[in-house]
Amino acid sequence: MPTDTGALDEDPFRVELVDEDIPTPRRYQVVFDEARIDPDVQKVVRRLVRHGFQAYLVGGCVRDLLLDRRPKDFDVATSARPEEVRELFRNSRIIGRRFRLVHVLFQGGKVIEVATFRRNPKEDSDDGSELLIRSDNAFGVAHEDALRRDFRINALFYDVEARQILDWVGGMEDVRRQVVHTIGDPETRFREDPIRILRALKFAGRLGFAITPDVYDAVVYCRDALALAARPRLSEEILRLLRGGQARRTIYLAWETGVLDVLLPEVSALLYDDRGDDGPGQRLWRVLDYVDRRTAADRPLDDTVLWTLLLLEPMKEACDGVRDRAAAVADFLEPLIDRLAISRRYADGMRRIVAVLPRLAGGRAGRFARTDIFQPALDVLAAELTARGESTEAIDRLRSAPHPRRQHADAAQFRR
Repeated sequence: MPTDTGALDEDPFRVELVDEDIPTPRRYQVVFDEARIDPDVQKVVRRLVRHGFQAYLVGGCVRDLLLDRRPKDFDVATSARPEEVRELFRNSRIIGRRFRLVHVLFQGGKVIEVATFRRNPKEDSDDGSELLIRSDNAFGVAHEDALRRDFRINALFYDVEARQILDWVGGMEDVRRQVVHTIGDPETRFREDPIRILRALKFAGRLGFAITPDVYDAVVYCRDALALAARPRLSEEILRLLRGGQARRTIYLAWETGVLDVLLPEVSALLYDDRGDDGPGQRLWRVLDYVDRRTAADRPLDDTVLWTLLLLEPMKEACDGVRDRAAAVADFLEPLIDRLAISRRYADGMRRIVAVLPRLAGGRAGRFARTDIFQPALDVLAAELTARGESTEAIDRLRSAPHPRRQHADAAQFRR
């Protein structure tokens, strides 16, 4: 826990019941450094409260503040309905069809998302035969919104005015223990939404937290349910595993639990078969180390590069002994596109990059240097050479060489 947030109550107090049916949260007095809380999000919360609504910071931003991490974004949950939020903020718009949210817009492209409290829609259903949630569009109250979230560390609410954390689910204890646990029975929660399996791995990897034994067992037991998830969501969550700064640890957890067998059997088979110190599996782990170093240096890699690096070793195997490398990669990717809805843009980039890698490694770029995929291809080559322990001088020469497009632009400038 960060020292600059102030002491937490060792014996947290309970608020009085307003209604016998409404559970009360544990309240923890916490003082965050306000410089780490976006001033615009504070304005949004305070204006909602001033007009008689409940409004809190929620989710990952609260968790990150407790861990002394800088939140990437801030979300607000409120008792106000979308139309009421829209009336309070002229610089806002309502988005979404099934469940409407409000985006409050600020200068510089900043967007603060404001969501009305929701409840688990399963509570409205008399039929408990199907656990999979296909719609999540029921408004609720604050404690219902906390209970319908996935993990306890993501269900903490922060009251900006009172400087208190409201905890209905035991999330503060999980933050203290540094563990990932679902709200309620893990198997039930994973069956409701299999994407939560990937989110469990993501939080364990990114935060360095342990997965509790019952949640770990449920991940292993429910992993086949990922086949029921929406394919674009699977694709996006895999990218989030790679972008989070702990790609190596997270992909290892996916492999260890068998999740990778379901999503990317081409990669997991390569890891199972690899036993050499310099085999393709070991190279993949070193490539993922490289990805994490780039992320830590605040130079995140393009999504096409991330997909290429994750699949590079099996794609290279698919190209062995084949003259048309681009066609071989296209054939290899076709079942993955179907299984994970990988966009054709990413697939086309991967095909072009893998096809040209041998030429680039030899220091020959030619006309390829004029394409939009040239720099991403150099990033892939840099990762591969680093994983092999080889010099990256060829890449430095290619980056600094005057390419035809640059020469043409320089000549045009001279004529002007």
